[in-house]
Amino acid sequence: MCPVNLNAVSLKMKWLVKYFSVCVYGSLLLGFLLMFSSCREEDKVEQEIAKVPLELKIHRFDREFAEATAEDIPNLKSEYPYLFPAQFPDSIWVAKLSDTLQIELSEEVDKAFGNFADEAEALESLFKHIKYYFPEFSTPSVVTLTSDVRYEDRVILTDTLLLIGLDNYLGSDHYFYEGIQRYIATGLDKKYLASDVASAFSKRVIPYPRNRTFLSRMVHYGKELYLKDRLLPNDSDAQKIGYTEEEMDWALANEEQIWKYFVERELLYNTDSQLDRKFLDPAPFSKFGLELDNESPPRLGRYIGWQIVRVFMDKNPMPLKQLLNTPADEILKQSNYKPKK
Repeated sequence: MCPVNLNAVSLKMKWLVKYFSVCVYGSLLLGFLLMFSSCREEDKVEQEIAKVPLELKIHRFDREFAEATAEDIPNLKSEYPYLFPAQFPDSIWVAKLSDTLQIELSEEVDKAFGNFADEAEALESLFKHIKYYFPEFSTPSVVTLTSDVRYEDRVILTDTLLLIGLDNYLGSDHYFYEGIQRYIATGLDKKYLASDVASAFSKRVIPYPRNRTFLSRMVHYGKELYLKDRLLPNDSDAQKIGYTEEEMDWALANEEQIWKYFVERELLYNTDSQLDRKFLDPAPFSKFGLELDNESPPRLGRYIGWQIVRVFMDKNPMPLKQLLNTPADEILKQSNYKPKK
């Protein structure tokens, strides 16, 4: 047996420990510097956005109508002709002024929103961000109203108008929503209002993919959510995707398993429209065909698409408009997406 020089071994071990300590320290330092640099860049952009000139006009039609008399109807029709279909006589609107449900809607909206100051600030911030990234976009006039809880049309964005049905944002447990399915009522909260407006805007700037694969549609919605990362920097991820905090935690904890499920079953390039219903469309939960389905949040395909786009943009920084027109295949390939464990 050859003799061992313990002093030499000890020196070598000390050298290795020192070497690896330096490597680890260096990696941590590099990571910190990159993060610090990224934060400084984001702060600089936010400072520029804060200086964007913007005149946001908000018209509280809901309050004007609630405080109106029969004599005010002609003036309201003149100012808001798009809210008074021509086929309905004035007597319909006069009767609505004293309708008990209409009065109750107005009272509940007033309790929830008051002078609308917080929401106005959030909308102003959103439109400043939109104006920064899409300078050609004309800021619409905002009109708030009550809509008899037509939640499917709670936000309508046109070239010149943004209509917001405030009675669709009274809180998920509000008694007005007792007959509405729970997964829908969860989104009827004012914390999602700015996010819903951002979603309406995204439909104007993100082309829907002609490619019918599940991957292309996942990434399409991922682009929408990444757009919210830029337009709503102060919103939580849960607000952007319309999850509760518990649903967001579930998605984070199971991201690796979700991706593994999609890959192992070769779903990415599948064109079956049933996949939309299972993993992309609004629903009570995602449908894996497993016992845990009831525990899962809905629209997990959108969540995965979002993470793919985020990784892609971290590795391949590019102008936002360029991202929105980049094919899904290219985004997945260049992202080399590997979910968090």
